[in-house]
Amino acid sequence: MSRSTARIQRAILSVTDKTGLVEFARQLSGLDVELISTGGTAKLLRDSGIAVKDISELTGFPEMLDGRVKTLHPKVHGGILHRRENPAHTAAVAEHGIQPIDMVVVNLYTFEKTAAKSGVALEELIENIDIGGPSMIRSAAKNFHDVAVVTSPADYPAIAEELARLAGALSLETKWRLAQKAFATTAAYDSAIASTLERVATPTPADFRIPPVEESFPQTLRLLFRKTLDLRYGENPHQKAAMYSDGSGVGVANARQLQGKELSYNNIVDLQAAWDLAQEFNVAGFDGPFCAIIKHTNPAGAATGKTLAEAYKRALECDPVSAFGGVIGVNRPVDGEAAEEMHKLFLEVIAAPGFDEAAKARFASKKNLRLVEVKAAPQKWTLKNVSGGMLLQDSDSRTLQDADLKVVTQRGPTPEEIRGLLFAWKVCKHVKSNAIVYAREGQTVGVGAGQMSRVDSAKIGAMKAQMPLRGTVAASDAFFPFPDGVEEIARAGATAIIQPGGSQRDLEVIAAADRLGLAMLFTGVRHFRH
Repeated sequence: MSRSTARIQRAILSVTDKTGLVEFARQLSGLDVELISTGGTAKLLRDSGIAVKDISELTGFPEMLDGRVKTLHPKVHGGILHRRENPAHTAAVAEHGIQPIDMVVVNLYTFEKTAAKSGVALEELIENIDIGGPSMIRSAAKNFHDVAVVTSPADYPAIAEELARLAGALSLETKWRLAQKAFATTAAYDSAIASTLERVATPTPADFRIPPVEESFPQTLRLLFRKTLDLRYGENPHQKAAMYSDGSGVGVANARQLQGKELSYNNIVDLQAAWDLAQEFNVAGFDGPFCAIIKHTNPAGAATGKTLAEAYKRALECDPVSAFGGVIGVNRPVDGEAAEEMHKLFLEVIAAPGFDEAAKARFASKKNLRLVEVKAAPQKWTLKNVSGGMLLQDSDSRTLQDADLKVVTQRGPTPEEIRGLLFAWKVCKHVKSNAIVYAREGQTVGVGAGQMSRVDSAKIGAMKAQMPLRGTVAASDAFFPFPDGVEEIARAGATAIIQPGGSQRDLEVIAAADRLGLAMLFTGVRHFRH
Protein backbone atom coordinates (compact mmCIF):
# COMPACT_ATOMS: atom_id res chain seq x y z
CA MET A 1 0.00 0.00 0.00
CA SER A 2 1.39 3.44 -0.93
CA ARG A 3 2.05 6.03 1.77
CA SER A 4 -0.87 8.14 0.52
CA THR A 5 -3.38 5.31 1.03
CA ALA A 6 -2.00 3.81 4.25
CA ARG A 7 -4.51 2.99 6.98
CA ILE A 8 -5.12 5.71 9.55
CA GLN A 9 -4.05 4.32 12.91
CA ARG A 10 -3.84 7.34 15.19
CA ALA A 11 -5.82 10.59 15.27
CA ILE A 12 -5.65 13.72 17.40
CA LEU A 13 -8.95 15.48 18.09
CA SER A 14 -9.11 19.01 19.53
CA VAL A 15 -12.15 21.08 18.56
CA THR A 16 -14.09 24.14 19.67
CA ASP A 17 -17.15 23.32 17.56
CA LYS A 18 -18.17 19.88 18.80
CA THR A 19 -21.01 19.39 16.31
CA GLY A 20 -21.08 15.76 15.16
CA LEU A 21 -17.81 14.96 16.92
CA VAL A 22 -19.04 12.11 19.12
CA GLU A 23 -20.48 10.14 16.21
CA PHE A 24 -17.38 10.74 14.09
CA ALA A 25 -15.05 9.69 16.93
CA ARG A 26 -17.15 6.57 17.48
CA GLN A 27 -16.77 5.70 13.79
CA LEU A 28 -13.00 6.22 13.99
CA SER A 29 -12.79 4.08 17.10
CA GLY A 30 -14.78 1.36 15.34
CA LEU A 31 -12.05 1.28 12.68
CA ASP A 32 -9.41 0.71 15.41
CA VAL A 33 -8.09 4.27 15.22
CA GLU A 34 -6.39 5.31 18.45
CA LEU A 35 -7.84 8.63 19.62
CA ILE A 36 -5.80 11.33 21.36
CA SER A 37 -7.47 14.45 22.63
CA THR A 38 -7.27 17.58 24.77
CA GLY A 39 -9.27 19.29 27.52
CA GLY A 40 -13.00 19.61 26.90
CA THR A 41 -12.87 17.47 23.76
CA ALA A 42 -11.39 14.54 25.68
CA LYS A 43 -13.97 14.94 28.45
CA LEU A 44 -16.86 14.91 25.97
CA LEU A 45 -15.58 11.74 24.34
CA ARG A 46 -15.06 9.96 27.65
CA ASP A 47 -18.48 11.01 28.89
CA SER A 48 -19.85 9.50 25.69
CA GLY A 49 -18.17 6.16 26.40
CA ILE A 50 -15.38 6.50 23.83
CA ALA A 51 -11.83 5.48 24.76
CA VAL A 52 -9.41 8.38 24.39
CA LYS A 53 -5.83 9.12 25.45
CA ASP A 54 -4.99 12.54 26.92
CA ILE A 55 -2.45 14.63 25.02
CA SER A 56 -0.25 14.62 28.14
CA GLU A 57 0.05 10.82 27.89
CA LEU A 58 1.41 11.23 24.37
CA THR A 59 3.83 14.08 25.14
CA GLY A 60 4.79 13.16 28.69
CA PHE A 61 4.19 16.79 29.56
CA PRO A 62 1.11 18.30 31.25
CA GLU A 63 -1.19 20.89 29.71
CA MET A 64 -0.17 24.20 31.28
CA LEU A 65 -0.57 27.98 31.32
CA ASP A 66 -4.37 27.78 31.32
CA GLY A 67 -4.28 25.57 28.25
CA ARG A 68 -2.00 27.88 26.25
CA VAL A 69 0.55 25.06 25.96
CA LYS A 70 -0.69 21.56 25.26
CA THR A 71 -0.10 20.52 21.64
CA LEU A 72 3.05 22.58 20.92
CA HIS A 73 5.38 19.66 21.43
CA PRO A 74 7.81 17.60 19.25
CA LYS A 75 5.84 14.43 19.97
CA VAL A 76 2.79 16.09 18.41
CA HIS A 77 4.36 17.93 15.51
CA GLY A 78 7.01 15.28 14.89
CA GLY A 79 4.25 12.69 14.75
CA ILE A 80 2.40 14.81 12.18
CA LEU A 81 5.23 16.22 10.08
CA HIS A 82 7.63 13.32 9.53
CA ARG A 83 7.57 11.95 6.00
CA ARG A 84 6.89 8.25 6.13
CA GLU A 85 8.88 7.46 2.95
CA ASN A 86 12.00 9.26 4.23
CA PRO A 87 14.32 6.82 6.11
CA ALA A 88 16.03 9.68 7.99
CA HIS A 89 12.64 10.95 9.22
CA THR A 90 11.44 7.52 10.32
CA ALA A 91 14.74 6.86 12.09
CA ALA A 92 14.58 10.19 13.90
CA VAL A 93 11.06 9.71 15.22
CA ALA A 94 11.87 6.14 16.25
CA GLU A 95 14.96 7.33 18.15
CA HIS A 96 12.90 9.83 20.13
CA GLY A 97 9.88 7.60 20.71
CA ILE A 98 7.58 9.71 18.53
CA GLN A 99 4.45 7.91 17.34
CA PRO A 100 2.95 8.73 13.92
CA ILE A 101 -0.25 10.81 13.90
CA ASP A 102 -2.22 10.08 10.74
CA MET A 103 -5.24 12.34 11.19
CA VAL A 104 -5.72 15.77 12.76
CA VAL A 105 -9.29 16.82 13.59
CA VAL A 106 -9.13 20.46 14.68
CA ASN A 107 -11.28 23.56 14.53
CA LEU A 108 -10.33 26.84 16.09
CA TYR A 109 -11.25 29.15 18.96
CA THR A 110 -14.18 31.33 17.96
CA PHE A 111 -12.20 34.55 17.53
CA GLU A 112 -14.65 36.15 15.08
CA LYS A 113 -17.63 35.43 17.33
CA THR A 114 -15.78 36.94 20.27
CA ALA A 115 -14.76 40.00 18.24
CA ALA A 116 -18.39 40.53 17.23
CA LYS A 117 -19.53 40.90 20.86
CA SER A 118 -20.50 44.43 21.82
CA GLY A 119 -17.88 46.10 24.03
CA VAL A 120 -15.57 43.08 24.09
CA ALA A 121 -12.36 43.70 26.02
CA LEU A 122 -8.97 43.39 24.35
CA GLU A 123 -7.84 40.78 26.89
CA GLU A 124 -10.72 38.51 25.92
CA LEU A 125 -9.89 38.98 22.24
CA ILE A 126 -6.27 38.03 22.81
CA GLU A 127 -7.16 34.91 24.80
CA ASN A 128 -9.35 33.76 21.90
CA ILE A 129 -6.43 33.71 19.47
CA ASP A 130 -5.73 30.02 18.87
CA ILE A 131 -2.05 29.07 18.64
CA GLY A 132 -1.81 25.29 18.85
CA GLY A 133 -4.79 24.65 16.57
CA PRO A 134 -3.52 26.54 13.51
CA SER A 135 -0.07 25.04 14.06
CA MET A 136 -1.43 21.49 13.94
CA ILE A 137 -3.65 22.30 10.97
CA ARG A 138 -0.74 23.73 8.98
CA SER A 139 1.56 20.85 9.92
CA ALA A 140 -1.00 18.26 8.83
CA ALA A 141 -1.86 20.12 5.61
CA LYS A 142 1.82 20.48 4.72
CA ASN A 143 2.27 16.71 5.11
CA PHE A 144 -0.99 15.85 3.30
CA HIS A 145 0.49 12.77 1.61
CA ASP A 146 0.63 11.08 5.02
CA VAL A 147 -1.83 12.98 7.20
CA ALA A 148 -5.51 13.81 6.80
CA VAL A 149 -6.54 17.18 8.26
CA VAL A 150 -10.22 17.72 9.09
CA THR A 151 -11.26 21.29 9.92
CA SER A 152 -15.03 21.22 9.35
CA PRO A 153 -17.73 19.07 10.97
CA ALA A 154 -19.51 19.14 7.61
CA ASP A 155 -16.82 16.79 6.28
CA TYR A 156 -17.23 14.11 8.98
CA PRO A 157 -19.89 11.96 7.22
CA ALA A 158 -18.07 11.77 3.88
CA ILE A 159 -14.74 10.99 5.55
CA ALA A 160 -16.27 8.28 7.73
CA GLU A 161 -17.90 6.72 4.67
CA GLU A 162 -14.63 6.70 2.73
CA LEU A 163 -12.69 5.27 5.67
CA ALA A 164 -15.20 2.44 5.97
CA ARG A 165 -15.08 1.79 2.21
CA LEU A 166 -11.26 1.85 1.97
CA ALA A 167 -10.56 -0.22 5.10
CA GLY A 168 -9.46 2.74 7.20
CA ALA A 169 -7.63 4.68 4.48
CA LEU A 170 -8.33 7.89 2.59
CA SER A 171 -7.46 8.61 -1.03
CA LEU A 172 -4.80 11.13 -1.96
CA GLU A 173 -7.49 13.20 -3.69
CA THR A 174 -9.45 13.48 -0.43
CA LYS A 175 -6.34 14.34 1.58
CA TRP A 176 -5.40 17.04 -0.91
CA ARG A 177 -8.90 18.52 -0.87
CA LEU A 178 -8.83 18.58 2.94
CA ALA A 179 -5.38 20.22 2.92
CA GLN A 180 -6.58 22.95 0.57
CA LYS A 181 -9.54 23.60 2.86
CA ALA A 182 -7.24 23.64 5.87
CA PHE A 183 -4.94 26.32 4.47
CA ALA A 184 -8.00 28.40 3.53
CA THR A 185 -9.23 28.01 7.12
CA THR A 186 -6.02 29.27 8.71
CA ALA A 187 -5.77 32.08 6.16
CA ALA A 188 -9.29 33.26 7.01
CA TYR A 189 -8.56 32.96 10.73
CA ASP A 190 -5.37 35.03 10.52
CA SER A 191 -7.14 37.57 8.31
CA ALA A 192 -9.92 37.98 10.88
CA ILE A 193 -7.38 38.52 13.66
CA ALA A 194 -5.34 41.04 11.64
CA SER A 195 -8.44 42.96 10.51
CA THR A 196 -9.76 43.19 14.08
CA LEU A 197 -6.54 44.05 15.90
CA GLU A 198 -5.51 46.80 13.48
CA ARG A 199 -8.55 48.75 14.74
CA VAL A 200 -7.43 48.49 18.38
CA ALA A 201 -5.62 51.33 20.12
CA THR A 202 -2.22 50.55 21.66
CA PRO A 203 -2.85 48.87 25.04
CA THR A 204 -1.08 50.16 28.15
CA PRO A 205 0.22 47.92 30.96
CA ALA A 206 -2.09 49.64 33.41
CA ASP A 207 -5.22 48.95 31.39
CA PHE A 208 -5.11 45.91 29.17
CA ARG A 209 -8.89 45.88 28.75
CA ILE A 210 -9.12 48.61 26.13
CA PRO A 211 -12.03 48.04 23.76
CA PRO A 212 -11.45 48.17 20.01
CA VAL A 213 -11.38 51.64 18.48
CA GLU A 214 -13.95 51.93 15.71
CA GLU A 215 -12.58 53.14 12.38
CA SER A 216 -14.65 53.96 9.32
CA PHE A 217 -12.74 51.55 7.10
CA PRO A 218 -9.90 49.07 7.61
CA GLN A 219 -6.39 50.09 6.55
CA THR A 220 -6.11 46.75 4.78
CA LEU A 221 -9.19 45.25 3.14
CA ARG A 222 -9.13 41.48 3.53
CA LEU A 223 -11.86 39.54 1.77
CA LEU A 224 -12.46 35.81 1.79
CA PHE A 225 -15.25 34.14 -0.15
CA ARG A 226 -15.76 30.53 -1.18
CA LYS A 227 -17.21 29.52 -4.50
CA THR A 228 -20.69 28.09 -4.17
CA LEU A 229 -21.86 28.01 -7.75
CA ASP A 230 -20.44 27.94 -11.26
CA LEU A 231 -22.79 29.89 -13.50
CA ARG A 232 -23.50 29.08 -17.14
CA TYR A 233 -22.12 32.49 -18.10
CA GLY A 234 -22.04 36.10 -16.93
CA GLU A 235 -24.05 39.08 -18.07
CA ASN A 236 -23.47 37.88 -21.62
CA PRO A 237 -22.78 34.40 -23.05
CA HIS A 238 -19.14 35.20 -23.86
CA GLN A 239 -18.39 35.99 -20.18
CA LYS A 240 -17.63 33.30 -17.58
CA ALA A 241 -19.06 33.71 -14.07
CA ALA A 242 -19.38 32.14 -10.61
CA MET A 243 -21.00 33.04 -7.28
CA TYR A 244 -19.10 33.15 -3.99
CA SER A 245 -20.30 33.07 -0.39
CA ASP A 246 -19.00 34.77 2.73
CA GLY A 247 -19.98 31.68 4.70
CA SER A 248 -22.51 33.52 6.88
CA GLY A 249 -25.47 31.39 5.78
CA VAL A 250 -27.59 34.50 5.17
CA GLY A 251 -28.26 36.79 2.25
CA VAL A 252 -28.71 36.12 -1.44
CA ALA A 253 -25.38 34.28 -1.89
CA ASN A 254 -26.48 31.75 0.73
CA ALA A 255 -30.14 31.50 -0.27
CA ARG A 256 -31.90 28.15 -0.69
CA GLN A 257 -33.34 27.39 -4.12
CA LEU A 258 -36.45 25.23 -3.78
CA GLN A 259 -37.17 24.61 -7.46
CA GLY A 260 -36.45 25.73 -11.00
CA LYS A 261 -33.52 25.70 -13.37
CA GLU A 262 -30.15 27.01 -12.29
CA LEU A 263 -29.84 30.70 -11.57
CA SER A 264 -28.05 32.88 -14.09
CA TYR A 265 -25.74 35.79 -13.31
CA ASN A 266 -28.44 38.29 -14.32
CA ASN A 267 -31.07 36.41 -12.29
CA ILE A 268 -28.92 36.80 -9.18
CA VAL A 269 -28.28 40.50 -9.78
CA ASP A 270 -32.02 41.12 -10.21
CA LEU A 271 -32.80 38.86 -7.26
CA GLN A 272 -30.58 41.02 -5.05
CA ALA A 273 -32.31 44.19 -6.28
CA ALA A 274 -35.75 42.68 -5.63
CA TRP A 275 -34.75 41.45 -2.18
CA ASP A 276 -33.18 44.78 -1.19
CA LEU A 277 -36.33 46.70 -2.13
CA ALA A 278 -38.55 44.22 -0.28
CA GLN A 279 -36.41 44.67 2.83
CA GLU A 280 -37.20 48.41 2.82
CA PHE A 281 -40.69 47.29 3.86
CA ASN A 282 -39.55 44.79 6.44
CA VAL A 283 -38.80 47.26 9.21
CA ALA A 284 -40.24 48.31 12.54
CA GLY A 285 -43.38 50.34 12.08
CA PHE A 286 -44.41 48.57 8.89
CA ASP A 287 -46.16 45.23 9.17
CA GLY A 288 -47.94 44.86 5.83
CA PRO A 289 -47.21 42.71 2.77
CA PHE A 290 -45.10 44.27 0.02
CA CYS A 291 -44.17 43.12 -3.48
CA ALA A 292 -41.60 44.42 -5.97
CA ILE A 293 -41.34 43.32 -9.60
CA ILE A 294 -37.83 43.93 -10.94
CA LYS A 295 -36.50 44.17 -14.49
CA HIS A 296 -32.80 44.87 -15.06
CA THR A 297 -32.45 45.90 -11.38
CA ASN A 298 -35.17 48.59 -11.62
CA PRO A 299 -38.68 48.20 -10.21
CA ALA A 300 -41.27 47.77 -12.95
CA GLY A 301 -43.81 47.98 -10.15
CA ALA A 302 -43.96 47.99 -6.37
CA ALA A 303 -46.90 48.00 -3.98
CA THR A 304 -48.25 47.19 -0.56
CA GLY A 305 -51.53 45.43 0.10
CA LYS A 306 -53.72 43.92 2.79
CA THR A 307 -52.57 40.53 1.52
CA LEU A 308 -49.53 39.50 -0.48
CA ALA A 309 -51.79 38.62 -3.40
CA GLU A 310 -53.20 42.16 -3.37
CA ALA A 311 -49.70 43.67 -3.12
CA TYR A 312 -48.62 41.64 -6.17
CA LYS A 313 -51.64 42.63 -8.24
CA ARG A 314 -51.17 46.31 -7.40
CA ALA A 315 -47.46 46.09 -8.31
CA LEU A 316 -48.35 44.43 -11.60
CA GLU A 317 -50.77 47.24 -12.48
CA CYS A 318 -47.88 49.71 -12.68
CA ASP A 319 -46.28 48.14 -15.78
CA PRO A 320 -47.68 44.74 -16.76
CA VAL A 321 -45.72 44.72 -20.03
CA SER A 322 -42.31 45.13 -18.38
CA ALA A 323 -43.27 42.68 -15.62
CA PHE A 324 -43.18 39.79 -18.12
CA GLY A 325 -40.06 37.74 -17.34
CA GLY A 326 -39.44 39.73 -14.18
CA VAL A 327 -37.99 38.87 -10.78
CA ILE A 328 -40.22 39.24 -7.73
CA GLY A 329 -39.14 40.16 -4.22
CA VAL A 330 -41.55 40.04 -1.28
CA ASN A 331 -41.29 40.72 2.42
CA ARG A 332 -43.59 37.91 3.59
CA PRO A 333 -43.76 34.16 2.93
CA VAL A 334 -45.63 33.41 -0.28
CA ASP A 335 -49.00 31.76 0.39
CA GLY A 336 -51.35 29.85 -1.90
CA GLU A 337 -53.45 32.91 -2.77
CA ALA A 338 -50.40 34.94 -3.85
CA ALA A 339 -49.01 31.94 -5.75
CA GLU A 340 -52.28 31.62 -7.65
CA GLU A 341 -51.90 35.18 -8.94
CA MET A 342 -48.17 34.99 -9.64
CA HIS A 343 -48.65 31.71 -11.48
CA LYS A 344 -50.54 33.54 -14.25
CA LEU A 345 -47.46 35.46 -15.43
CA PHE A 346 -44.14 34.24 -16.83
CA LEU A 347 -41.60 35.03 -14.11
CA GLU A 348 -37.92 34.16 -13.79
CA VAL A 349 -37.41 34.16 -10.01
CA ILE A 350 -39.42 34.72 -6.82
CA ALA A 351 -37.38 35.69 -3.76
CA ALA A 352 -39.15 35.41 -0.41
CA PRO A 353 -38.54 34.61 3.26
CA GLY A 354 -40.44 31.36 2.60
CA PHE A 355 -43.14 29.54 0.63
CA ASP A 356 -46.00 27.63 2.25
CA GLU A 357 -47.01 24.17 1.05
CA ALA A 358 -49.95 25.51 -1.00
CA ALA A 359 -47.63 27.92 -2.82
CA LYS A 360 -45.05 25.23 -3.55
CA ALA A 361 -47.76 22.94 -4.87
CA ARG A 362 -49.14 25.67 -7.16
CA PHE A 363 -45.73 26.51 -8.57
CA ALA A 364 -44.70 22.87 -9.04
CA SER A 365 -46.00 22.80 -12.62
CA LYS A 366 -43.69 25.68 -13.57
CA LYS A 367 -40.51 23.62 -13.66
CA ASN A 368 -38.25 26.47 -14.78
CA LEU A 369 -39.47 29.05 -12.26
CA ARG A 370 -36.89 29.53 -9.53
CA LEU A 371 -38.23 29.75 -5.99
CA VAL A 372 -35.58 31.12 -3.65
CA GLU A 373 -35.75 31.39 0.14
CA VAL A 374 -33.56 34.16 1.51
CA LYS A 375 -32.58 34.96 5.08
CA ALA A 376 -32.19 38.68 5.73
CA ALA A 377 -28.60 39.91 5.97
CA PRO A 378 -27.93 43.59 6.72
CA GLN A 379 -25.05 44.81 4.56
CA LYS A 380 -22.42 46.98 6.23
CA TRP A 381 -20.53 47.90 3.06
CA THR A 382 -20.94 47.92 -0.69
CA LEU A 383 -17.99 47.32 -2.99
CA LYS A 384 -17.31 48.21 -6.60
CA ASN A 385 -14.41 47.15 -8.76
CA VAL A 386 -12.25 49.79 -10.37
CA SER A 387 -9.18 49.08 -12.48
CA GLY A 388 -6.27 48.42 -10.15
CA GLY A 389 -8.33 48.40 -6.98
CA MET A 390 -11.66 48.62 -5.22
CA LEU A 391 -14.12 51.24 -4.01
CA LEU A 392 -15.69 50.68 -0.60
CA GLN A 393 -18.55 52.59 0.99
CA ASP A 394 -21.11 52.24 3.74
CA SER A 395 -24.30 50.64 2.50
CA ASP A 396 -27.12 53.11 1.83
CA SER A 397 -29.09 52.19 4.94
CA ARG A 398 -29.99 55.72 6.05
CA THR A 399 -33.65 55.77 7.10
CA LEU A 400 -35.72 58.92 6.86
CA GLN A 401 -36.62 60.50 10.19
CA ASP A 402 -39.50 62.89 10.86
CA ALA A 403 -36.92 65.56 11.70
CA ASP A 404 -35.46 65.23 8.18
CA LEU A 405 -38.67 66.33 6.48
CA LYS A 406 -38.93 70.02 5.70
CA VAL A 407 -41.92 71.63 4.00
CA VAL A 408 -40.48 74.28 1.64
CA THR A 409 -43.57 75.34 -0.32
CA GLN A 410 -46.45 77.60 0.61
CA ARG A 411 -48.76 74.58 0.62
CA GLY A 412 -47.88 71.67 2.84
CA PRO A 413 -48.72 68.12 1.74
CA THR A 414 -51.95 66.52 2.92
CA PRO A 415 -51.77 63.40 5.14
CA GLU A 416 -52.64 61.27 2.10
CA GLU A 417 -49.89 62.94 0.06
CA ILE A 418 -47.37 62.41 2.87
CA ARG A 419 -48.11 58.68 2.93
CA GLY A 420 -47.67 58.53 -0.82
CA LEU A 421 -44.47 60.57 -0.71
CA LEU A 422 -42.87 58.38 1.94
CA PHE A 423 -43.76 55.25 -0.03
CA ALA A 424 -42.36 56.75 -3.26
CA TRP A 425 -39.18 57.79 -1.43
CA LYS A 426 -38.50 54.22 -0.29
CA VAL A 427 -38.94 52.89 -3.81
CA CYS A 428 -36.98 55.71 -5.45
CA LYS A 429 -33.90 54.75 -3.45
CA HIS A 430 -33.80 51.48 -5.43
CA VAL A 431 -34.17 53.01 -8.90
CA LYS A 432 -31.10 53.73 -11.02
CA SER A 433 -30.17 57.41 -11.15
CA ASN A 434 -31.45 59.75 -12.36
CA ALA A 435 -34.66 58.45 -10.78
CA ILE A 436 -38.21 59.77 -10.68
CA VAL A 437 -41.04 57.67 -9.18
CA TYR A 438 -44.73 58.55 -9.49
CA ALA A 439 -46.88 56.87 -6.87
CA ARG A 440 -50.03 56.82 -4.83
CA GLU A 441 -50.14 55.61 -1.26
CA GLY A 442 -48.68 52.09 -1.35
CA GLN A 443 -48.44 51.79 -5.17
CA THR A 444 -46.08 52.94 -7.89
CA VAL A 445 -47.74 54.40 -10.98
CA GLY A 446 -44.76 55.29 -13.19
CA VAL A 447 -40.99 54.82 -12.92
CA GLY A 448 -38.38 56.84 -14.80
CA ALA A 449 -34.93 55.29 -14.36
CA GLY A 450 -31.33 55.80 -15.34
CA GLN A 451 -31.59 58.82 -17.64
CA MET A 452 -28.85 61.34 -18.27
CA SER A 453 -31.14 64.23 -17.29
CA ARG A 454 -33.69 64.36 -14.50
CA VAL A 455 -36.33 65.99 -16.69
CA ASP A 456 -36.08 63.01 -19.09
CA SER A 457 -36.67 60.63 -16.15
CA ALA A 458 -39.76 62.69 -15.25
CA LYS A 459 -41.03 62.42 -18.84
CA ILE A 460 -40.32 58.69 -19.12
CA GLY A 461 -41.90 57.90 -15.75
CA ALA A 462 -45.07 59.67 -16.93
CA MET A 463 -44.94 58.00 -20.32
CA LYS A 464 -44.67 54.53 -18.73
CA ALA A 465 -47.72 55.03 -16.51
CA GLN A 466 -50.59 52.65 -17.22
CA MET A 467 -52.89 54.23 -14.65
CA PRO A 468 -54.03 57.86 -14.31
CA LEU A 469 -51.30 60.14 -13.02
CA ARG A 470 -53.63 62.87 -11.81
CA GLY A 471 -53.44 63.08 -8.04
CA THR A 472 -50.20 61.11 -7.74
CA VAL A 473 -47.06 62.25 -5.92
CA ALA A 474 -43.45 62.06 -7.12
CA ALA A 475 -40.09 61.26 -5.57
CA SER A 476 -36.69 62.29 -6.92
CA ASP A 477 -33.50 60.59 -5.73
CA ALA A 478 -31.50 63.83 -5.99
CA PHE A 479 -32.17 67.56 -6.26
CA PHE A 480 -33.70 69.27 -9.30
CA PRO A 481 -30.99 71.37 -10.98
CA PHE A 482 -33.63 73.40 -12.86
CA PRO A 483 -37.37 74.03 -12.49
CA ASP A 484 -38.12 72.08 -15.71
CA GLY A 485 -38.30 68.73 -13.87
CA VAL A 486 -40.88 70.10 -11.44
CA GLU A 487 -42.84 71.58 -14.33
CA GLU A 488 -42.85 68.22 -16.13
CA ILE A 489 -44.07 66.43 -12.99
CA ALA A 490 -46.88 68.96 -12.54
CA ARG A 491 -47.81 68.60 -16.22
CA ALA A 492 -48.17 64.85 -15.66
CA GLY A 493 -50.72 65.46 -12.89
CA ALA A 494 -48.74 64.93 -9.68
CA THR A 495 -49.59 67.20 -6.75
CA ALA A 496 -46.60 66.84 -4.41
CA ILE A 497 -42.86 66.12 -4.63
CA ILE A 498 -40.27 64.74 -2.22
CA GLN A 499 -36.61 65.43 -2.99
CA PRO A 500 -33.31 66.02 -1.15
CA GLY A 501 -32.89 69.71 -1.97
CA GLY A 502 -29.47 71.32 -2.10
CA SER A 503 -29.43 72.76 -5.62
CA GLN A 504 -28.05 76.22 -6.33
CA ARG A 505 -31.46 76.89 -7.89
CA ASP A 506 -33.57 75.56 -4.99
CA LEU A 507 -35.35 78.90 -4.71
CA GLU A 508 -36.30 78.78 -8.40
CA VAL A 509 -37.46 75.17 -8.03
CA ILE A 510 -39.56 76.02 -4.96
CA ALA A 511 -41.02 79.06 -6.73
CA ALA A 512 -42.05 76.83 -9.65
CA ALA A 513 -43.75 74.41 -7.25
CA ASP A 514 -45.61 77.31 -5.58
CA ARG A 515 -46.67 78.70 -8.96
CA LEU A 516 -48.01 75.25 -9.96
CA GLY A 517 -49.76 74.62 -6.61
CA LEU A 518 -47.51 71.68 -5.67
CA ALA A 519 -46.46 70.76 -2.14
CA MET A 520 -42.78 69.96 -1.76
CA LEU A 521 -40.76 68.23 0.96
CA PHE A 522 -36.98 68.40 1.31
CA THR A 523 -35.28 65.42 3.00
CA GLY A 524 -31.64 66.54 3.06
CA VAL A 525 -30.79 62.93 2.04
CA ARG A 526 -29.68 61.88 -1.44
CA HIS A 527 -30.02 58.34 -2.81
CA PHE A 528 -27.89 58.14 -5.95
CA ARG A 529 -27.70 54.60 -7.34
CA HIS A 530 -25.15 54.17 -10.11
